[in-house]
Amino acid sequence: MNLRTMVLGLSILASAAFSSIVAHADPQLDGLIKNPSNWAAQAGDYSNHRYSPLKQINESNVGKLQVAWTMSTGVLRGHEGAPLVIGDTMYIHSPFPNKVIAINLKDQTFIWQYQPKQDESVVSVMCCDTVNRGLAYGDGKIFLQQADTKLVALNAKTGDVVWTAQNGNPKAGETNTNAPHVFGDKVLTGISGGEFGVRGRLIAYDIKSGKMVWTAYSTGPDKEMLLNPDKTMTYADGKMVPVGADSSLKSWKGDQWKLGGGTTWGWYAWDPKLNLVYYGTGNPGTWNPTQRPGDNKWSLSIFARDLNTGEAKWVYQMTPHDEWDYDGVNEMILSDLTIGGKKVPAIVHFDRNGFGYTLNRETGQLLVAEKFDPAVNWAERVDIKSGLPIRAAAYSTQAAGSDHNVKGICPAALGSKDQQPAAFDPATSLFLVPTNHVCMDYEPFDVDYVSGQPYVGATLSMYPGTKGSNTMGNFIAWDAAKGKIVWSKPERFSVWSGALATAGGIAFYGTLEGYIKAVRIKDGKELWRFKTPSGIIGNVFTYEYQGKQFVGVYSGIGGWAGIGMAAGLEKSTEGLGAVGGYRDLAKYTALGGTLFVFAIPGGNG
Repeated sequence: MNLRTMVLGLSILASAAFSSIVAHADPQLDGLIKNPSNWAAQAGDYSNHRYSPLKQINESNVGKLQVAWTMSTGVLRGHEGAPLVIGDTMYIHSPFPNKVIAINLKDQTFIWQYQPKQDESVVSVMCCDTVNRGLAYGDGKIFLQQADTKLVALNAKTGDVVWTAQNGNPKAGETNTNAPHVFGDKVLTGISGGEFGVRGRLIAYDIKSGKMVWTAYSTGPDKEMLLNPDKTMTYADGKMVPVGADSSLKSWKGDQWKLGGGTTWGWYAWDPKLNLVYYGTGNPGTWNPTQRPGDNKWSLSIFARDLNTGEAKWVYQMTPHDEWDYDGVNEMILSDLTIGGKKVPAIVHFDRNGFGYTLNRETGQLLVAEKFDPAVNWAERVDIKSGLPIRAAAYSTQAAGSDHNVKGICPAALGSKDQQPAAFDPATSLFLVPTNHVCMDYEPFDVDYVSGQPYVGATLSMYPGTKGSNTMGNFIAWDAAKGKIVWSKPERFSVWSGALATAGGIAFYGTLEGYIKAVRIKDGKELWRFKTPSGIIGNVFTYEYQGKQFVGVYSGIGGWAGIGMAAGLEKSTEGLGAVGGYRDLAKYTALGGTLFVFAIPGGNG
């Protein structure tokens, strides 16, 4: 009996027992996640740890890694996310047109293929490349979030469509790049399109039927946001207080909340014990801050919501009245940390604005907020009592006003870290974080809203964060309890790849030039590297098959940093300013779309 058959059998026996649990956990998926042979979720688990207890590959032998096998996706665009591995099957995906292929690990043959039929016009309204951040698994299904906002449930064994659900309108600028997330008996997905004046939201679907269970908007009336004015809490003046009635509406001028952005295309986490889902919201529309006075709640915020109802338990806004496009969608990592001598149920978030936040995930209390890139200058610090950033007036695009170019803002709009997820090592309590070291010039301009048309309102130029330096990124180890960098490893370009930590004492990540690297967790010493044919913006993953550990990653340049190469753009300010900043990438790499899988030759490691 194989693992899949055994788990399926157990799930049937346990279904009655689990039906009374509030969180309605899926015992089949729980079992698959707990078995380190699998990589059954994009982050490896519900907490976004991106950690594996596998240790066959370790500090002493990682230098012997070699290519075990490769597989082309047949698409030459940016490849984000990672495959899933469940038992003896690997499920890979591609950027638009969002192909899905089930692969037999025994001989790397295709079991089935699925390629959706999508209107190619959706590509024209996708910001920053045609990426897709990966698949999800649950209830015997593979879940694909297509670019055209259709969520598809596929039979994991056959590839047949079980159900579909439409969660957006591409003609209005709504698209999807996020991976769906399976939490308990629900599938959660978001929406992209912050640069088109869309209104962000998180949507939960029933895993069996595809019926929508709840929708929670990021902006607008309390009822539509699933906020309880008296019970939904926020951090202010050193304590948690109710958000109060119409907290979002009062922070926008007129009906601007209807174009409020706050999109939800990042990574979500779930605490089954608290039954709370955690995620971040994106930038407010437009990028010109003078056109939208107020705090613009609840864009750029961390939400904690009840999985069953969607009601928000607490919310914290990191950058009120954003002036720089500092999306708050980066992953939420759940870990129990010792802070001030006490064990705290924490949530850790590395925001685009350059601050690493540590909060109590049960209450929402802010505990730590410190810069994880020393170049950050838009704010001097975050005041822990108020929870507000102390802004530097010299870098305010609001103060400068429309048609004035503010120079030397750090970080750039793509942040000190974008959506490339960090990893957490429980042995050291260190967070291994891929970062950007990039600054910008930012010139707002007035823009009118037209449905389905870009609603940006700013021109950007990007460049290395240290004058005269060729360093545009760092791979760092972060102590989230203290808010301190433990070590930092500079890179020529931004580290645009998701990290992986393992019990072997090593962390893996990829570079935009195309290297996959292994470093020692305790001090960052590089132990191994391999040059793939294209830049890496995918997330490193690991699994075990027939007693042997494998490590894999997609090679395929693209994403915001690589949009110039992926889309053939040349003007420096194109790609929302990224083309000029990353022009030298073309000297190091080329387009690609290949999965690389590595192992140590010979026996079982």
